[in-house]
Amino acid sequence: MRHKKRVKLHWLDYLILAVVIAFIGVIWFRISGSLNYKWQWERIPNYLLRWDEEEQRWFTNLLLQGLINTLRIAIYASILALILGTVLGIARTAQNLAIRLVARTYLEVLRNIPPVVVVFIFFFFLSEQLIAALNMERWARGIARQDDIAIWEFFFGDMRRFPSLISGVIVLALFESAFVGEIIRAGIQSVGRGQREAARSIGMSWSDEMRFIVLPQALRKVLPPLSNQFISLVKDSSIISLISVQELTYKTVELVASTRMIFEAWLTTALLYFILCFGLSLLFRRLEGSGAR
Repeated sequence: MRHKKRVKLHWLDYLILAVVIAFIGVIWFRISGSLNYKWQWERIPNYLLRWDEEEQRWFTNLLLQGLINTLRIAIYASILALILGTVLGIARTAQNLAIRLVARTYLEVLRNIPPVVVVFIFFFFLSEQLIAALNMERWARGIARQDDIAIWEFFFGDMRRFPSLISGVIVLALFESAFVGEIIRAGIQSVGRGQREAARSIGMSWSDEMRFIVLPQALRKVLPPLSNQFISLVKDSSIISLISVQELTYKTVELVASTRMIFEAWLTTALLYFILCFGLSLLFRRLEGSGAR
């Protein structure tokens, strides 16, 4: 039977903890005293969940709506980024020089331009054009007018905001796919050259070699960095609030503008992001641990 090793705190740990507490105390005093700020924490729960007297049930309010939308965007964008990133990673290791150059150019450009600039470029030059070409806004409004749209709202939220949601997903996925592509490329190149040569010696084509030999091994090796990238994607989703996507950061801006609860709103938002990202970190750590057994 294994006994868990007790963690002993060093005097330096206590010192760091004391400094952190003192820092928080000073900030709190400065806000309350010098700025003459009136805290209104009692109002925050109402912006997470609100009680409707007419229907006699709870509804999600601004902050919780934003958190749910952030989770939706992160899931859909991560799926699309994984698909695009896998294609880019394979292209980076292709035998054809032109394909390698195109994939590398895409990756290097996105990795060396500030995210905000990338978001605006993709939004105005690609995402908006695609939504207009597919007439997605008219289609979404038609869905929103229907009576039974519970399944649509579960997956996409308010259907009147569907084009905005899709814009955010596309922009975020295109940006994150550059980082996923490099992770996939590293995973592919980590597979031993001898295995690939053995596959060719028995007559396997390049596509079969990638499908049956390389990618299954590469994906197992890249799962930890892909998990970290998903958590980064959740945090990076705050950037798309700049293009009016109704996620958590955007909803917080709305809340601050209407209530002037600057510190309460942003501290609550920071806590929600922390809970979501830390929870995902623990989940991925457990999955990695169970997969290693």
